[in-house]
Amino acid sequence: MFDTLVSWIQGDLSPSARIWTALAPAMLASAYFIGGLLVFSIRCLFKGVPQDEETLKRGSTVLVGMFLRHYFFWIIQPLWAVVYRSGLPANALSMLSGLLGVSSGVAVAAGRFALGGWLFLAAGILDVMDGRIARLRKEANPAGAALDSVLDRYVDSAMLMGLAWYYRDTWVLLPVLMALLGTSLVPYVRARGEGLGINIRGGAMQRLERVLFLGAGVALSPIFEAIWFPEQKHPIHWLAVIGMVFVAVMSNVTALSRFRALVNALAPPPVTPRKRSGLSLFGFNAAAGAIATAVDFGAVLGMVEGLKFSPVAATALGCVLGGVVNYTLNRLITFRSRGAVAPQVARYTLVSATSAMLNAGGVALLTLHPQLAYTLGWWLARGAVYFAWNLPLQRDYVFNDPPEALMERPHAA
Repeated sequence: MFDTLVSWIQGDLSPSARIWTALAPAMLASAYFIGGLLVFSIRCLFKGVPQDEETLKRGSTVLVGMFLRHYFFWIIQPLWAVVYRSGLPANALSMLSGLLGVSSGVAVAAGRFALGGWLFLAAGILDVMDGRIARLRKEANPAGAALDSVLDRYVDSAMLMGLAWYYRDTWVLLPVLMALLGTSLVPYVRARGEGLGINIRGGAMQRLERVLFLGAGVALSPIFEAIWFPEQKHPIHWLAVIGMVFVAVMSNVTALSRFRALVNALAPPPVTPRKRSGLSLFGFNAAAGAIATAVDFGAVLGMVEGLKFSPVAATALGCVLGGVVNYTLNRLITFRSRGAVAPQVARYTLVSATSAMLNAGGVALLTLHPQLAYTLGWWLARGAVYFAWNLPLQRDYVFNDPPEALMERPHAA
């Protein structure tokens, strides 16, 4: 018995033991939460959904709707009552949540995904309770809020750092680092907005969603690994990878959407009124680029195959022709500009030249990593330069008509 306990603590488990260490807490939790969901649903049919005031204030997301949020806070009421009656201060719960969260990172770094996942979920539940207890006892204060917020960042980072250590020699390290970036930026953008007087709380991947998808994926992944890959000494834990990639993508999407909302809220109104929405500008601008590229390619083929031009000369002429087509389409259709042509052409040439250098430099940097396919590096560089340089500068610099241009032709607005 003692040897079995030591093996369990050290993680030297047989495939069946790996299944049961993941499945035993999952069976108890599943029985409680699934049975509770059935009771909750029946109760809602007769008495309606019990309304949790804090949940109503916080709202819902696409990933976890209001019904599930009300159910979650209803199902943890027994644990909530025990914790509340124990008299433990809210800060103690915050510290306990931090300890469990940091421990989860240590566990997954050692390959104990079941233990790490359940510790992470437990830390998340305690994090929900500490603030509520402080407010209910009228003990809430800025110091406690700061402690809770900072410890949340430690918990999220510890789990992802543990995963980074476990996956340090595999491709999974990249999505782990992306998730670490996204989960750090989501609360940062919100805090930065609050510091500037702007309330930014939107997005699909908030902390409850991160804890749920990442914690459940990590906690249950050993079951599937033990069933499908029982002999692997260092299993990939595919369920954890899926949850982590989902968190990485959605957390960065949430951070970018919050960042965009913050910038739009703080930015001064444009000097000239927008003739199209941001989505329309993107669509027309991308279409103009695609048409110009097709014309460029067709012209090169015609000059090389039909007119017997050298490929170098044909490529240079094709680039010029493609640039003229792209400029014309954007001027007439995308931005509906009425500004003077010569200054616009000069600005367009400057943006295009710097864009070419940025794309070439980006591809050169990414090819320093031979494990990354050059085609993927090409698309990553082009996408980053387009969204960060080309589109904003064409909108705000190249085709941003001065007020006098509108005054000369007011009917063009």
